[in-house]
Amino acid sequence: MRRYGLHGKLKSINGKGEELASILSEASRLISSATGCHLYMISLDNKDENCVWVTEVWDSKEDHDNSLKVQGVRELISRAIPIIDGPPEKGQELQVVFGIGDE
Repeated sequence: MRRYGLHGKLKSINGKGEELASILSEASRLISSATGCHLYMISLDNKDENCVWVTEVWDSKEDHDNSLKVQGVRELISRAIPIIDGPPEKGQELQVVFGIGDE
């Protein structure tokens, strides 16, 4: 079975990359128990302190979409929006065929 993957970049307003990563990390803790979640990874960009990468692996796109309904997620999104610099870049949707660490 192939899984649904998503890899995207968010850019914060100047000097707020760590804060944005912290908010997204809080979201990852909420989402980690959501149905179909295998990976929700937050990474800081070594070359741009204002860029935060989010990498996700789900059983399906539907599971990913439903994760936005997890209690508390919308509140975290509303905290993040004021420090995001412009609209998020369109993420890469992926078909995950293999990965180590999750069976």
